[in-house]
Amino acid sequence: MRRILLIDDTPEIAELLTFSLRDLGYEVFAAGYTTAVNDLVIEHRADAVVLDCSAFDMSESLFDSVRHHPSHAELPVVIISDTPEIAEASLRSRKARRVLLVPKPFTGAQVGRALGQLLE
Repeated sequence: MRRILLIDDTPEIAELLTFSLRDLGYEVFAAGYTTAVNDLVIEHRADAVVLDCSAFDMSESLFDSVRHHPSHAELPVVIISDTPEIAEASLRSRKARRVLLVPKPFTGAQVGRALGQLLE
């Protein structure tokens, strides 16, 4: 079973997304916004990270933190964004790999498909 670290700053959405991803067969570990994302990736032996922060720059800083950590710099990341054009431009400028954007509003199935593509 694939292990997913979900970082979401809205507890209600985190709970709904956790249920949805579990229904799709993922083991999900959810946390609120935290700068300790790398510690959580290691602690939960995450196969992928889902970032859903209300402001893209919050998700962006967590993405950068994950990418700059030597033990999981290639970890697949799904970013849920209400500003996908800004997020795409930002990720393109970084030449980001193994990352997919899911625009808001979103469904758990969309996030599950993005994870499936990244984890193939």
